[in-house]
Amino acid sequence: MTLNDFARGTEHLEDREHLAARLAKGDRLRIKFGVDPTAPDIHLGHTVPMRRLRVWQEAGHLPVIIIGDWTARIGDPTGRSETRPPLSAETVAANAQTYLDQLFAILDRERTEVRFQSEWFDGIGLAEILRLCAGRTVQQLMQRADFSERMAAERPIGVHELLYPLLQGYDSVAVDADLEIGGTDQLFNLLAARDVQRWYGKPVQDVATFPILEGTDGVRKMSKSYGNYIGVAEPPEEQYGKAMSIPDTLIVRWLALATDVPAAEVEEIARGLAAEEVNPRDAKARLARAIVTQFHGAAAAEAAEAAFRRVHGGGGMPDDVPEAALPTGAEARDAVGFVADALRGVGDGRSGSELRRNFSQGGVTLNDPDAGVRLVLTDPRTPVRFTANGSAGGPRVVAGEGGVTVHPGAIVQIGKRLFIRCVAG
Repeated sequence: MTLNDFARGTEHLEDREHLAARLAKGDRLRIKFGVDPTAPDIHLGHTVPMRRLRVWQEAGHLPVIIIGDWTARIGDPTGRSETRPPLSAETVAANAQTYLDQLFAILDRERTEVRFQSEWFDGIGLAEILRLCAGRTVQQLMQRADFSERMAAERPIGVHELLYPLLQGYDSVAVDADLEIGGTDQLFNLLAARDVQRWYGKPVQDVATFPILEGTDGVRKMSKSYGNYIGVAEPPEEQYGKAMSIPDTLIVRWLALATDVPAAEVEEIARGLAAEEVNPRDAKARLARAIVTQFHGAAAAEAAEAAFRRVHGGGGMPDDVPEAALPTGAEARDAVGFVADALRGVGDGRSGSELRRNFSQGGVTLNDPDAGVRLVLTDPRTPVRFTANGSAGGPRVVAGEGGVTVHPGAIVQIGKRLFIRCVAG
C-alpha cells in the first residue's frame, strides 16, 4: 500500500516526505492514538481516525492506544472553552474498559498495544515535571485556540491545563511514538508532542489528523450532548434509522469518512448524486448498511433495513416492540411524564428537554394499530390516564375533552424509530 492509501481522508499530514520514506524502507511503525476516558461511549465521529488506524494495523503496523487516565483524574481542557472537572480513579477505570470494548469492535485486540498514562506519571517527580516544562514557553502554549479564546473572554484557565499539551507530548516520549493520529481539534497537541520529543532527544513523530464528523443534524459536530450522534454500541435498527435521517448533503462525506465503502464506489455515488442519477434515499441506504455492518455484521444490517422498510414504507410497526410496564390508575398526568416513564421502562434515558423537542416537532404519537388509531401529541401538558378499566374489546387510545385515556397494549412512538408497547405494571 502507498502513503496515499494510508492517508485517505486526512486533513493534515505533518512531514509527508519523512513518513513516505519510512514506509518505503519497510519500517514497522508504532502509531499512537490517545483515548479520553472521561466518557464511556464511542460514537461514529470518534471512529473516523480509529478506522484509519485499522488500515495501518492490517498493513502490519502497531497501534499503541494511550488511555489518558492520569490527565482525566486531574481535569484537562475540553476544547469547548471551559475547564473540565476531574474524575475519580474508579470512574476513569470503568469508562476506559467500556471504551476499549467498543474500540476492539474496530481494531484487532491481539495486535494492539494498550498503555495507561499512569504507568509513567504516577511515579513522576517534580524535577521531571520542571524539566518537561522547560522545553516550552507560555506564549507557545497560549497559541492553542481554546486557551486564547478563554483568555480574550476573561474565562479562567487553570495552570494545570497549560501542562496538558506537554503531558500528552510526554506520552509520545514514553511509548516511542513514530506516528500519532487524531482529530483536527487535536492538531496543536499532536504537533507540540514533536517538540517534547526533540527536547528529550527522541526521534520526532509524524502527525496525521482527520476531519471532525458532522452529526445527524448536518450542522454541529457529532456529540452525545447535542443528541446528533450514532453510538457504536447502539442497536442495529437505531443505527440504520439515524443514518437514513441525515441531510442529503452529508451522504458522500459520511461514506468517505465513516465507512469502509471503497473510494471508487464513493466517487461513483458522488457523481450520481450530483447528476441526479442516484436517488439520495438509495445512497443513504448504502451508507446505513455499511455503518451497521461494521459494528454488527451483514445479517444485522439486512434485518435493520427490512425493519426500516416495514415501518417507513408501509406505515407499519416493527415486529419486535419492546414493552414498558407502567402503573395503572384513575389519575391523569401530563403526557411528558407518561412518555418519560415509558422511555425509562425500556432503558432510554433521554433528557427532558430532548423529549419536549420531540413533542413540539410532532414526534410523539399514541397508537392502536388494531383499531387504526394514531394520535399525535404536540402539547407535553396533555392529560394522559393509563388504566385497564373499560379496555376489553375497545380501542386502546381514546381522546376526549379531558385528555387521553390509554389502555394496556397501546404503543407509544417517539420519533421515527422508537416504539414502546405499554403494559400494566
